[in-house]
Amino acid sequence: MLERNIFSEEHDIFRDAFRKFVEKEVVPYREEWEAQGMVSREIWKKCGEQGYLCPWVDEKYGGLEADFYYSVVIAEELAAAGESGLMLSLHSDIVVPYIYSYGDEEQKEKWLPGCISGDTITAVAMTEPDAGSDLAAMRATAKRDGDEWVLNGQKTFISNGWICDLCVVACRTESGEGAGHGGFSLFVVEDGTPGFVKLRKLEKIGMKAQDTSELLFEDCRIPVSNLLGEEGQGFYILMEKLQQERLVVAMAAQTAAEYALDISINYSKERTAFGRALHKFQVLRFKMVEMATEIAISRAFVDRLIQAHVEGKNVATETCMAKWWTTEMLKRVVDEGVQIHGGYGYMLEYPIAKAFLDARIQTIFAGTTEIMKEIIGRQMGI
Repeated sequence: MLERNIFSEEHDIFRDAFRKFVEKEVVPYREEWEAQGMVSREIWKKCGEQGYLCPWVDEKYGGLEADFYYSVVIAEELAAAGESGLMLSLHSDIVVPYIYSYGDEEQKEKWLPGCISGDTITAVAMTEPDAGSDLAAMRATAKRDGDEWVLNGQKTFISNGWICDLCVVACRTESGEGAGHGGFSLFVVEDGTPGFVKLRKLEKIGMKAQDTSELLFEDCRIPVSNLLGEEGQGFYILMEKLQQERLVVAMAAQTAAEYALDISINYSKERTAFGRALHKFQVLRFKMVEMATEIAISRAFVDRLIQAHVEGKNVATETCMAKWWTTEMLKRVVDEGVQIHGGYGYMLEYPIAKAFLDARIQTIFAGTTEIMKEIIGRQMGI
């Protein structure tokens, strides 16, 4: 494989330290976390103590003021370890940036230190039972009542939903045909607020240690100061942050595909059939070559987008391309990996089986493949 040249020596040192941390503090607890349907709060605290949460945030809030490449390292190393329950990137690179970019100084001083220390875990609630990618179908409402906002509605498929201490919630603040995209606002709801109900952790076929949940807001009263950004700007805030969200998903999918190929190659060298190792059979060797080629081409594209994003360039369309391409490629790679493993590939004791189950959601969350193509098509004028 071509050598990657986007990281400095400091990034490499950080990667080595974080990899050792994952091996010691994450991998040994995977089965325990999957059995309980969520990771422990202790691992979040340990991540915070080591500076692995929101490393890009200003020092005055407790961050390291590190560049985005450190976030890339964290996302890649978790994916390289086959870890799908500990969603550090969701917290650090998708949810907390809403607070950092659109929160006022009082909000940032109140919430950011806990997000960095691991005392405050975050989630974002957009999807509803009848509204996924179609935000116009959102029914959750927030109505002003004096010095409070009153939230009502239900959200579903919320990652970190059960464990979260803060939830950024999208609600309709205006109704009627004229409201359009300006009819939505974002609010920060704290765990323990009366009317904020965590209904249940959802049973999924994969990512079992990720506490994907249903949330209910029933006459949930929050202070007016918990409005994030300006009223009516929720849709535009969400859109402005989607470039990074889709890039984060693409980065993880890319590394997950590399991980699946590695374990498949290793298995093909250890397993024998008809007196010789599996990789000695041309049909399987060629298949792994095809997998490696797809992965290498995809890696070049993803790394180019990482660089462009760090440089502040608008690559929103390209990150949509990367999101759908890498996640669909991941599906193909893990499926072939299962085939290479044969019957053992269907056994959960083998990591390729977990990789296969964890991969399926990737083409759905953060915008489905079909929605990504729709967005790209509009940008192309077709």
